[in-house]
Amino acid sequence: MSDPIIRKVAVLGAGVMGAQIAAHLANARVDVLLYDLPAKEGPPNAGIERAIAGLRKLKPAPLAHPDLADWIVPANYDEDLGRLAECDLVIEAIAERMDWKHALYEKVAPHLAPDAVFATNTSGLSIGALSQGFDESLRKRFCGVHFFNPPRYMHLVELIPTADADPAIVDRLETFLTTVLGKGCIRAKDTPNFIANRVGIFSMLATIHEAAKFGLPYDVVDDLTGAKLGRAKSGTFRTADVVGIDTLAHVIRTMEDNLADDPFATAYRTPPVVAKLVEQGALGQKSGAGFYRKEGKAILRLDPAKGEYVPAGGKADETVARILKKKTWGERLALLRESKNPQARFVWSILRDSMHYAATRLGEIADNARDLDLAMRFGFGQQQGPFEVWQRAGWRQVADWIREDIAAGEAMAPVELPAWVFEGPVAERGGVHQPEGSWSASRGEFVAPRELPVYRRQLFRTSVAGAEAPNGHTAGTTVFEDESIRLWTVDQAGLDEVLIVSIRTKVHAIGPGVVEGLLKAVEIAEARCKGLVIWSPDEPFSVGADLQAMLPVFMSGGAKAIGPIEEKLQKAMLRLRYAQVPTVAAVSGMALGGGCELAIHCARRVANLESYIGLVEVGVGLIPGAGGLTYGARRASEEQQAAPDAYLLDFLKKYLMAAATAQVATSAIEARAIGYLLESDPVVFNPQELLYVAIREALAMHEAGYRPPRRARIRVAGRSGTATIMAQLVNMRDGGFISAHDFHLGQTIARIMCGGDVEAGSIVDEEWLMRLEREAFVGLIEHPKTQERIMTMMQTGKPARN
Repeated sequence: MSDPIIRKVAVLGAGVMGAQIAAHLANARVDVLLYDLPAKEGPPNAGIERAIAGLRKLKPAPLAHPDLADWIVPANYDEDLGRLAECDLVIEAIAERMDWKHALYEKVAPHLAPDAVFATNTSGLSIGALSQGFDESLRKRFCGVHFFNPPRYMHLVELIPTADADPAIVDRLETFLTTVLGKGCIRAKDTPNFIANRVGIFSMLATIHEAAKFGLPYDVVDDLTGAKLGRAKSGTFRTADVVGIDTLAHVIRTMEDNLADDPFATAYRTPPVVAKLVEQGALGQKSGAGFYRKEGKAILRLDPAKGEYVPAGGKADETVARILKKKTWGERLALLRESKNPQARFVWSILRDSMHYAATRLGEIADNARDLDLAMRFGFGQQQGPFEVWQRAGWRQVADWIREDIAAGEAMAPVELPAWVFEGPVAERGGVHQPEGSWSASRGEFVAPRELPVYRRQLFRTSVAGAEAPNGHTAGTTVFEDESIRLWTVDQAGLDEVLIVSIRTKVHAIGPGVVEGLLKAVEIAEARCKGLVIWSPDEPFSVGADLQAMLPVFMSGGAKAIGPIEEKLQKAMLRLRYAQVPTVAAVSGMALGGGCELAIHCARRVANLESYIGLVEVGVGLIPGAGGLTYGARRASEEQQAAPDAYLLDFLKKYLMAAATAQVATSAIEARAIGYLLESDPVVFNPQELLYVAIREALAMHEAGYRPPRRARIRVAGRSGTATIMAQLVNMRDGGFISAHDFHLGQTIARIMCGGDVEAGSIVDEEWLMRLEREAFVGLIEHPKTQERIMTMMQTGKPARN
């Protein structure tokens, strides 16, 4: 194969899944042909065009920016089959019907390019059966690829090669999915529902069974099986509503129809409550009702005994919540199993069921235990997979507990644990995950993670408990560290000449210790490094200033005592901007307030697609005080200089409104549109690659002869610009769109970004604007409305609108 690069993709099927796969390809700026049947009336592509238009409106948004829909071109099977030859990858994503898929394959196969990869997106159909009838060449290029819904946000993609698939072609597809689309790829065996759905749906069935057994309502179950258990906070039944009850029923039916000889076959039967909901058309969120229903602002839950919806809001017993907060899994499981509380017994039971099932099915469905655990983490939002929980809790003790429950008839099926659980390497080593690899039940050995060149871009590849793999918290060579910050370098030749700054405070809030660390970092980097990267091994990037740290200063010295703190923070931002080495912010997750200001003052930003960036200070009654408004004024001036005949306020408006309305970009692409990222700032789709790309970016800037920018000279709109903006703010206030304090904050932001009390067209520097920011920030600290907002945020975590 001469060219392994995938440049253009066709997606066959413009339904919900196909359209959203196309959308995520468009997010990566991959040219996409989206195929479907021609419309029966009107233009042939009318239905497909409606599907593409619908992508702009869906929530959560499948597109990182609505304009990316332009990367998707509609096509139909009657007129455009010839265009398939242009595509390097073709993904079929029509309904889960074997006969429909075969009929489509017969139609499209003659038009595929000779080197094109052909993949089917299916949640559980046999890939081998789907490939029947293909010639030898196409069988080599065909495999299953199971995106989880919604494709933009769900990290997991399962790859299911057939026995005939060319390993090089499967590697090619894994590389594309990993780095271009940012996915966590797990290779699954060609068994019904593969790995994640096989284990995940069994776990949901066990949860439904155990909830009924212990008499627990759905809202209480969701509280128990959500964040308290280290899983997606939507829990079990809310997740089913989001996925769709009909989708859940379909996946259950796949197991029921295809696993009749499985020893757990009785557990695969569709629960009566699921069957009844489907029959009634209560399919979850998309139909307005499922396990839950919303009436106005009220959330109701289904009471299956009454057959009606009742008020929701039930929570876990505090005693069980405390158990789930215990330090170790061993302590948690022991207390859950020993407790007489039905909620505690329920939690133990569902954990036992998932571990029991994972152990007995491992050799059939997955190559090794790592793939199973990561599939559950990537696909079902679990912080730890079933084997990780088991191993951390004490392998032999948990195995004995499970065996006792099986003997007592408590388990979902009377299936004995496999012998390798009690005898041999796993039992001797205390678990399935070891430094050399994870246990493969089918091979009878520990198997190391699959190595492909693409994984060299992941300096700290996702690992599992017990593997003892290096991680970004402790790896590398530490140059300096304290409780607020760590300065270090990676231990890899060629990358070890860049200093890494990792913030260690809670949610990476920026307090005095972080500011001191940033100043020290620039000093060290200028003395002995080729660049500086701000990256932390966990999200968020930073939620901004540490208000808790400011409170004692304010209480002891009043608002004036805040001034020197703000001035030092501003100097740290300018120190980053004018450092003698390239500074790069590696952003993932939230970069809010001071976190946004930290990023925009670096020479460059490398951002994960799922970065949420914004100046949100008005939410606590403040204005950006670390150069955020100065940045907007500078960028507007630079943009106006490139178009000198244009009006400065036309460029300033977007930056001003973003700060005044606390606008947060919902993706890195949208952050570009707002102006917090530049076109020169790379967007990385796989967060595991973020640090590597940021280091390489800093080194490339150094090799290109990096010099810091000259001190900014900023043209401002002056008094007249402020007056123009004020007129608009008055209309918003009088129309009831903003509160009186919002009006005051907007007025303050306008005055600062227009340069204060100066003539229109005046030239100022960053220190001038930052002084205005600092004085306004300190003044607002004393405002009672601001103090009310700050206290509300600190107490409730939610902004007040006063």
